[in-house]
Amino acid sequence: MSSTEPAARELQERAALWTIGEVRAHEVVDAACDALVAGLGGPALWALAACTRGEADCDVPEILPAALDELGLTFHPVGSEACREAAVRALANRTLAGRLTPRELASRIHLHFGHRLPLAERLAELDDEYDLVHLGAGRAAAEVDAEIRAEALRLARDAPAHSSGR
Repeated sequence: MSSTEPAARELQERAALWTIGEVRAHEVVDAACDALVAGLGGPALWALAACTRGEADCDVPEILPAALDELGLTFHPVGSEACREAAVRALANRTLAGRLTPRELASRIHLHFGHRLPLAERLAELDDEYDLVHLGAGRAAAEVDAEIRAEALRLARDAPAHSSGR
């Protein structure tokens, strides 16, 4: 893995999470700054990194697609199934990295997508299972957590290949 790959991956993931409202526009700008520090560059990436907090909400939607494109990354149109699936995989990666608990992953998937996204349906079902755990019925929370981790790993493993920077 090149030294720029983690920064490119983080920018790609924040872009996906931004499209569903999971992160704010200024967090995408922060990832663009980190990408520059890591050695990535290009005019649109520089423009994205230069956005202030006050400008981010207006400028990120305009600049982000070009910034990702010049890095060989994909910006999925907001609201598209590919966009939602990229966000699911980004949340799964955060769980595998220990940044979200399994319970948080299932809850956020259920909140954002309900039972309407086939790729994430099992996670929404597992979020429902937590309700049974709290009622004293069904499996133990640790068993549900383990299945969520396994589902997160499947999502990460089965992710479509994409470039991680040029």
